[in-house]
Amino acid sequence: MSFFGAGSSATTTAQKDPPDIEVADPPTDSISSLAFSGAGEFLAVGSWDNNVRIYEVGTNGQTQGKAMYSHQAPVLSVCWNKDGTKLLSGGADNAGRMFDVQTGQPTQVAQHDAPIKVVKWIESPQGGILATGSWDKTVKYWDLRQSAPIASVTLPERCYTMDVAYPLMVVGCADRHIQIFNLTNPTTAYKTMQSPLKWQTRVVSCFPAANGFAVGSVEGRVAIQYVDDKDASNNFSFKCHRKDATPNTKDQSLVYAVNDITFHPVHGTFSTCGSDGTVHFWDKDARTRLKTFDPCPGPVVASAFNRTGSIFAYAVSYDWSKGYSGMTAGHPNKILLHACKDDEVKKRPTKR
Repeated sequence: MSFFGAGSSATTTAQKDPPDIEVADPPTDSISSLAFSGAGEFLAVGSWDNNVRIYEVGTNGQTQGKAMYSHQAPVLSVCWNKDGTKLLSGGADNAGRMFDVQTGQPTQVAQHDAPIKVVKWIESPQGGILATGSWDKTVKYWDLRQSAPIASVTLPERCYTMDVAYPLMVVGCADRHIQIFNLTNPTTAYKTMQSPLKWQTRVVSCFPAANGFAVGSVEGRVAIQYVDDKDASNNFSFKCHRKDATPNTKDQSLVYAVNDITFHPVHGTFSTCGSDGTVHFWDKDARTRLKTFDPCPGPVVASAFNRTGSIFAYAVSYDWSKGYSGMTAGHPNKILLHACKDDEVKKRPTKR
């Protein structure tokens, strides 16, 4: 059942909004990950061309490349530390790397036995550490001053996605396994569950309030899930990133993967982007779709809000859903910047 309507609450960019701004000199291969610095308008981009790029975003949305460093295989994830002085990345070379913004030097800071799918920075009262989730079925925690991990957690399956909103960490694995951690006890799962969605997990994203998370899957569906059982009545799922196969046939849909979910840092609303080339903004509490736009000549694969929530970045690339054979010549690789308006991202009054 879909709880979100596409009625008057949804707006489209087609007629009244200015066009979104393209980032200059984007990667030359598929884009995997976007992350804004928490200390300035700097956007980090990881891609399948083995590189991590940093762009500075100006006041009018113009962009300038500031730095680039390389992995030895495709980059799968990027994140910043809290003060924006270090950029972290993980890749298919099984390595986690750190780029020091002040010195301009990259160094290897993490190692796994298989590709690192996700890197996340954890800012705890005791200081900052790096968490890396890998296809080797482990999450490892790293103090960047040490060469060995300070702890390692065995997962039930390969790590596909991970997110942190301290003290909450959620890890989505293959075979729909979801592990929930309270980072005050980071080596033992607080709760283990199967995804409420029936098909492969694509992305998990923690609520800013750290009391729950959203799950997106390959079936064009998102689940809103609270951690504590007392809040279970607020759990629900809804369909998105689907299209009717033919006009006026509601029972036959083309289904697209939900590739990314990103929460607004101020208002707690969230975005979804999908392989159908659309982006939506949602209010989970009012169960309302705030905005929808179809900006893209290809799948939207990654997204990020800047620290104030005034800029929304999204990447258009091949999503590898059809394997190597689907990567045709001329496939777009674009990063676009959308200037967010209040009515697109502010919560609506709840009707329940």
